[in-house]
Amino acid sequence: MNKTITIDPVTRIEGHARVFIDLDDAGGLTAAGLVVNELRGFEKILTGMDADRMPLVTARICGVCPTAHHLAATNALDNAAGVEPPPAAKLLRELMYMGHVIHSHCLSLFVLQGPDLVLGLDADPAVRNVVGVVQAAPDIAKKALQCRSIGQKINELVGGRGTHPVTSVAGGIAFVLDADRERQLNAWINEARDLVLELAPVVKQLLLKMLDTHPAMLQQWVAPAWSVGTVKADGTLALVNGEIRAVDEGGALKARFPSADYDAHMSESAVEFSYMKQVSFVDGDNRHDYRVGPLARLNVSERYGTPLADREREEFIRTVGRPCHANALQPWARLIELLHCTERAGEIMADPAIHGETRVPVTFSGGRGVGHVEAPRGTLIHDYEIDENGIVRAANLIVATQQNYALINAMIAQAATSHVINRPDDQALLNAVEFGIRCYDPCLSCATHALGAMPLEIVVNRAARPRVIRRNC
Repeated sequence: MNKTITIDPVTRIEGHARVFIDLDDAGGLTAAGLVVNELRGFEKILTGMDADRMPLVTARICGVCPTAHHLAATNALDNAAGVEPPPAAKLLRELMYMGHVIHSHCLSLFVLQGPDLVLGLDADPAVRNVVGVVQAAPDIAKKALQCRSIGQKINELVGGRGTHPVTSVAGGIAFVLDADRERQLNAWINEARDLVLELAPVVKQLLLKMLDTHPAMLQQWVAPAWSVGTVKADGTLALVNGEIRAVDEGGALKARFPSADYDAHMSESAVEFSYMKQVSFVDGDNRHDYRVGPLARLNVSERYGTPLADREREEFIRTVGRPCHANALQPWARLIELLHCTERAGEIMADPAIHGETRVPVTFSGGRGVGHVEAPRGTLIHDYEIDENGIVRAANLIVATQQNYALINAMIAQAATSHVINRPDDQALLNAVEFGIRCYDPCLSCATHALGAMPLEIVVNRAARPRVIRRNC
């Protein structure tokens, strides 16, 4: 008789899903994966809309990463219309995005993964949450939440709205930076940089301490795979504009291409147990699993281009090597990007070009527009077919969690093998699988464009009496 362990829901992720872990009669792993039973319908919603509404409408896909969709859409419209936004518009878009990534990475590191790092994986789930962090480490919590708030304020001031920005439009951005906004932005950026400099060594120390306590995470949670991310022509990391680069398991360059050519390299396929599609990288007759996101971006880029982030990158490489395929080290890569974004925001504000014209006229005469950004969780692509009247006739979105899907499933299997199978403590299942999933910081609302809600369950099937370990409805 099958044994079923239900953990309902898995906490501190963006979205809802279910994990299954199947064992044979001897207790060995036979299959594991993430099941997302929500309808992906947003591409159909976009069909028939005016193209110039895409930056506004697609930002509603997700309340966690709306700015990523907002800017991917405007990049696609720029390309569809064949226009080049003015330098000031590019800088303001990038500044908006720096605020967004600061906000998102602080959310991931301190609110979602912070309880694991501060309180430990063995802490009682009832206290292993952001409230527990506030109680156990109030100074860390205060600074972390303040930094997150500053990122959102930057995003709101430049984007016009915090959760769903409105100012980035086809051909540029819909305002000119004035002196009052400039003073406020500089004050926030300086404060954020100081906070990150205080928080970074603390977070890194907590992560390395946890990995020292749980060595299986470094030894067994390793998934050699290709890495995909965006870089400038010289190999410097690019979050908003650049070419997509792919490297193999050993770090060898395998492809570099503009976003318009993504469909020659990336192939979506349905998964029989989930509504979320999986994406593979096509290399001739071969298909490869690959990762996107902070760790992948570290693997594909040659530098971040800002001094503090590059210094931390060098330490990362000295410590663990490059390319790195250890799932549990993704928070460190995310922390380096957080440093980079606070530095880059200051550079943008110091660039005189930010005060120029911010918009050029746009006319849609029919054709295709593809654009992308590096969302906090990885490469995000928007692809529109637009007719001569400026109406979207087809749309496709490739989001980061889809591209990480195969490796998330592999991680679940690794966590089950190292922390669940033949272990007497069922609580180990909750702790290990939840932490591993959070390392990828999946956004299931982006990946499926949900209608309705479904909690995430973890189900283990094997010969035994069924027993519910934890239910939290």
